[in-house]
Amino acid sequence: MRKYFRDIFQSIWTVLIGMKVTLGHLFVPAVTIQYPDVKPKLPERARNRLYVNMDDCIGCLQCKMACPVDCIEIETVKSLPTDNLGTTSTGQKKKLWVTEFDIDIAKCCYCGLCVFPCPTECIKMTEVYEFSEFDRKSLMYNFVTLTQSEIGKIKLKAAEFEKEQAAKKAAATQVAAASKASGTSASSSSPESTVKKSQKPS
Repeated sequence: MRKYFRDIFQSIWTVLIGMKVTLGHLFVPAVTIQYPDVKPKLPERARNRLYVNMDDCIGCLQCKMACPVDCIEIETVKSLPTDNLGTTSTGQKKKLWVTEFDIDIAKCCYCGLCVFPCPTECIKMTEVYEFSEFDRKSLMYNFVTLTQSEIGKIKLKAAEFEKEQAAKKAAATQVAAASKASGTSASSSSPESTVKKSQKPS
């Protein structure tokens, strides 16, 4: 009989303990927010989606080399002496055309290692964290501001310039070799060398 009433008491006591927690929260102001109409305040230095300011990018590849998952792809083309690419916001002169700057955000692990080595601080973490997509290809972000036609012209001019420089270098090498050969033949056919060759030891 005692066990019967003890079981009833324990059952009631267990329910009261659970109701105590429920009643305690019943009179406490709610901490939930009406998401997505109301969004939570992010902590300082939160790591979310990356952004690249191409006006400050110098194509140094520091962010690409620091990335542990290889989600950054960069391609650069050396500018010509007549090109004026301008300067960055930090006053550094730009010397390379950045013809490709892609970030596969699906592979990004949000470690932030690409942000710190950037000398011009052109790549940074933003506060955007809502960028889910149905198609994975949509998570490939292209930050290059040049059009495909402009990229083609830049590469063509760079190739022509390199070809001209190679031709000039080859011509200069030939001229140097020819002058060296003529100087050697002139010294071997001089009268002094002929006299020295004709003299024999007594």
